[in-house]
Amino acid sequence: MGTPDFAKGVLQEIINSVNEVVAVVTAPDRPAGRGQKIRKSAVKLHAEINDIPIFQPEKLKADAFISDLKGLDADLFVVVAFRMLPEVVWSIPPKGTINLHASLLPNYRGAAPINWAIINGEKTTGITTFYINDKIDTGDILKQNSIPISENMNAGNLHDALMEEGSKLVVQTLEGIAEEKLSSKKQHDIEGITIKHAPKIFKTDCEINWTNNVQDIHNKIRGLSPYPGAWCFLYNTAKKAKVQFKLFLSEIPEITSTERGNKLKLSEKGILFPGIDGYLSVSELQIEGKRRMNYKEFTAGNDLNDFEIILES
Repeated sequence: MGTPDFAKGVLQEIINSVNEVVAVVTAPDRPAGRGQKIRKSAVKLHAEINDIPIFQPEKLKADAFISDLKGLDADLFVVVAFRMLPEVVWSIPPKGTINLHASLLPNYRGAAPINWAIINGEKTTGITTFYINDKIDTGDILKQNSIPISENMNAGNLHDALMEEGSKLVVQTLEGIAEEKLSSKKQHDIEGITIKHAPKIFKTDCEINWTNNVQDIHNKIRGLSPYPGAWCFLYNTAKKAKVQFKLFLSEIPEITSTERGNKLKLSEKGILFPGIDGYLSVSELQIEGKRRMNYKEFTAGNDLNDFEIILES
């Protein structure tokens, strides 16, 4: 059971293993994009390629859907990046229902664990398989693997790394359950952890505050790249108006100058944005109404002297 690319990678790894995928459950087709064309989920497209039966229920408690699930006679359900399941669904298979979560539970329970781990400046995260119960991301842990987060790794990079690691972990978990060699561990038995959460991200969470330190701003940019994108307003002195920008790729340069002000500057690797404790070099950005571009493309068509950071919204 899954919908996005993250779940598709796990599906393929299960297909490649000794396990039999008897069906796929994914989101209904939805209109998307400017043209509002009907779009199939990544998992559905992959299931079609592999001739796997597909279910797309609007309501997970619908009698017909529950009957279909029971008719599959599946030993176990695997859930990756899907909706919260009601007990009438996750209690069906005799060997339980397992979930793959992109964090080291119990840390970063919630909808956006990849983003929040980077935004919060974590040096390590990981992947967890666990049994689903009646509360989100709180079930007994089966297996976990850690992954380092490098200084400039963004959410897209981490997503891909966790998808690859998670795909392997799911198959290892299935093997352990099938062979009855895998024991689970309750999350509240893990001591010494201050729980951090990963709630859904909204537009207001993505706004850059230039009064924060440069490291925190860098973490926010990479934690929200490539999607949904960290944003800010810059003041265009030529047009005397605020203009919204999204910033996608940044790094902290080695600059010792303390004369920063509000102006942007050009360097060999990007556009320098002044923070309260240094500069942030941005090499990919997007001005409102335009396409995403690198800093050379932007400066070819815009004068940096026209733009200033805004310290207050």
